[in-house]
Amino acid sequence: MLSDTANNVALQQVLAKMEVTRKRIAATQTKGYIFIAAGILLGILGFILGFPLAGIISGLIPLIYGGILLFNINDALTAYQNAYKTNVIGAALKFLDESLSIKPEQGIEASEFMYTQLFSTEPDRYKTEDLVSGSADKTRFYFAEVHAEYKTVTQTKNETRTEWHDIFRGIIFAADFNKKFNGVTLVRPKDFGAAFGAWFSKNLFSFGRNQAIQLENVTFDKTFVTYGSDQVESRYILTPALMERILSLNHQAKYTISLSFIESRMYIAFPLNRNYFEAPVFKSLLNPETVDQDISTIKFMYDIVKELDLNTRIWGKD
Repeated sequence: MLSDTANNVALQQVLAKMEVTRKRIAATQTKGYIFIAAGILLGILGFILGFPLAGIISGLIPLIYGGILLFNINDALTAYQNAYKTNVIGAALKFLDESLSIKPEQGIEASEFMYTQLFSTEPDRYKTEDLVSGSADKTRFYFAEVHAEYKTVTQTKNETRTEWHDIFRGIIFAADFNKKFNGVTLVRPKDFGAAFGAWFSKNLFSFGRNQAIQLENVTFDKTFVTYGSDQVESRYILTPALMERILSLNHQAKYTISLSFIESRMYIAFPLNRNYFEAPVFKSLLNPETVDQDISTIKFMYDIVKELDLNTRIWGKD
């Protein structure tokens, strides 16, 4: 846990002020939805009773009014959502470490997403937001939410159907690594496809310029498949101690993580199933559980530097 939010006076003051705004937005949205639902029900009732025109006319009035209410509160909702990220999440970051900051409109560019070499499919639709950056002792790091998708187009007899599929949804974390290296090392989840790919590359040919690498840690090899452009360098990076730390980090994550080591930088992909750092509308900000999940995520990312011992500068890395 980042902190006991109840004891963080500055954060509590921000939350109390924003709670007033949240209640106003929630009340207006609830009222708007009620009027819209009433309008639809009146229209349906008119058809059932045999007065469709009267039902439509009588239903339009509350329907339009409800839509106006939602439209008019939209700007306030956007301002509230931005304030949550800047003031609430921002205050939580500063409480943890003064070097930390969040830029809600920025993220990790699609070019860097592909540069990590953790994903082989180019995204057709890409969204990134909530860039958090800072330093933990000597180590600079940053992370952001990413949602990358590709599309498939199917031509049927009557229509062309476009479907969207996730490449990745979650957080991409990047940090300076504590060793210098020239090649590429990739660590991916050992699902069926990855396991088959590892066998294929080991027995027939290399995976591009990267070859599958078997490591001494049996548990690590059961969890991940590792590729590297230089077998010696990959083992030099993935020391027994680091492999144990990666396994520990993976155990704490909800889904199996992926890592890459490129040009003295480490990337970690954390798959997630929810959008973090979004302001609640129908849940109280004064309930610690409402904010704690976002704060716990921040603390988890910050602790990666310590978890993987990235501040230990050895082998000539300053």
